Amino acid sequence: MTDPKVIRAYKDEYYPPVPTAATKRMRTNIFIQLYKFLMLNYKIMRIVVKGHS
Repeated sequence: MTDPKVIRAYKDEYYPPVPTAATKRMRTNIFIQLYKFLMLNYKIMRIVVKGHS
């Protein structure tokens, strides 16, 4: 005899995490996004300049 498979499709692990209010605020704050954008551009330019020297 074989054991029947138990299917648990509605466990908590199957649902995506919900962002907190602080996370939503950080994602929509224009100043934080501008800062992140500038820092990313700075990192990329550092890599490019280092590659050309």
